[in-house]
Amino acid sequence: MKTLVVSGGTSGIGEALAHTYLKRGDQVVVIGPHPEKGRIFLATAEELGAGERAFFLPADLSLVSENKRIIEDIRENFPAVDALVLCARFFRSSRRVTSEGFEHNFALYYLSRFLLGNGLLDLLEKAPDPVIVNVAGPGVEAGQIHWDDLGLERGYDGWDAMFQGGKLNNLLGVSFSLQRPGHRTRYVLDFPGGTATGFAGEFDPATAAHVKEMLRFAKPVEAGITPIVAAIDSPPTEPLSAFFEGRRLDLRHHSFDPEDARRLDAVTRELLTG
Repeated sequence: MKTLVVSGGTSGIGEALAHTYLKRGDQVVVIGPHPEKGRIFLATAEELGAGERAFFLPADLSLVSENKRIIEDIRENFPAVDALVLCARFFRSSRRVTSEGFEHNFALYYLSRFLLGNGLLDLLEKAPDPVIVNVAGPGVEAGQIHWDDLGLERGYDGWDAMFQGGKLNNLLGVSFSLQRPGHRTRYVLDFPGGTATGFAGEFDPATAAHVKEMLRFAKPVEAGITPIVAAIDSPPTEPLSAFFEGRRLDLRHHSFDPEDARRLDAVTRELLTG
C-alpha cells in the first residue's frame, strides 16, 4: 500500500488523483483550504470503502507557517511517503499579499512547493520508489522571472504571475536534484495541459471570459491525470524530468539553467529566513 500526499487534493486534478489511488487500495492524504470540501472528500472515500485510508488536512498553503505545521503533522503520523503530488494553485487577477508579506501567487504556487518538497524529503527517502510530481507549467516559452521584483509590486498581472510561477517551479526541480546527488527521490515536473475540472481563481471579467473559453477545449480530467499516474507508478530513472502534455522536455533549455536554479534557491532561503 502506497502513501500519497496531495496538495490541492480536494478539487480538480488533485481530487481525481486522490480518488484513483483510494480505489486502488492506497492511502491518500490531501491538503486543502476548505473544510467543507474536505468533508466531501472524506464522505466520498467512505462511499468507496476507503474511509480508513483517506485523510484531510486543512491548511492555507499560501502561508509559510501553515506549510510548516502540515509538514510536522505528516511527519508525526506517517512513517513514509511514496509520492508527493503538488497541485495547489489559485489565479488572481488582482495582486494580493498574504499576512506574512508575500505575494499570494508566489507564496502558494512556489514557496509552498519548496517547503513541502524539502520538508518531507526524509519521509520520501524511506519509501521503496519515491517521487515528487510537481504539477506546474508551462513556464518554458511563456513569461519571465522578475528577479528584482519576485512579488510583482511594480506592475502586477495575473497571467504574468502564473507564468513566472511555472518558471520558478522549473528551477525548483533543478535545484532539488542538484543539491541531493545521492538521494533516491525523483523529481518530475509535469504540465498535463488544460483539464475540464475548472480553473481555480478570482477573475476580472475579461479573464473570466478567457478562462471560460479555455475550458471549452480542455481535456477530461481522466486524460489529464494519465501522465501523472504513470510518473507515480513508474518514476523516471533520472533525478529530474519534465513533461509538457506528455512530451518530454529537454533540460538543456534555458528555463532549467543550473545557475539560475542556484540563484533562486539562495534567494528563497534568504526570504524564508528573513
